[in-house]
Amino acid sequence: MKKIIFISILIFFNFINANSEVKPILVGSADSKVKLMVFESLTCSHCANFHKNIYPKLKEDFIDKGLISIEFKSFPLDIIAFNATKLAHCRNDGEHEILHHLYLNQDKWIKGKNELEANQAMKKFIDNTEYNLDFDKCLADKKIEDHILEDRIEGVKKYKVNATPTVIINGKKFENHSNYKKLKKYIEKLI
Repeated sequence: MKKIIFISILIFFNFINANSEVKPILVGSADSKVKLMVFESLTCSHCANFHKNIYPKLKEDFIDKGLISIEFKSFPLDIIAFNATKLAHCRNDGEHEILHHLYLNQDKWIKGKNELEANQAMKKFIDNTEYNLDFDKCLADKKIEDHILEDRIEGVKKYKVNATPTVIINGKKFENHSNYKKLKKYIEKLI
């Protein structure tokens, strides 16, 4: 009887996990007054610049104080970015460490003349991290693929995204994302 109950519990939790949605990568409180969405591609150097130079300032000035939230939305511009985005979402925990790590180390994994060579470089890079991701399983995950494609479709249809990064603040496109002073001033007016 105990064995049947145990097996039933395992099946129940596997069923829940099998039907769970991919969690968005969100930093900050979902209840914040100012909500940013950043549509980005992991092979985009401007997106990496955003993660290196803009995001830390936003975190210090606003996120850590509970004033804004940022949802990082997937908008891959090529197959390498698509595969890298699958890795960023693979844990499905809504956290951003893998995403930031990939952006901060673009030069170490964006290599190769074709998808196969690029995937090999990416696998080598990710295998040398503490994230313990199953590279092949991550790339084959259809739920993650669907989530990424839904983000991309939303970006095009709802926000007319045509380049990365594209910053949306409270539903409106903000054009000067690389100028932190202007971004900060705009956010301060909304708080």
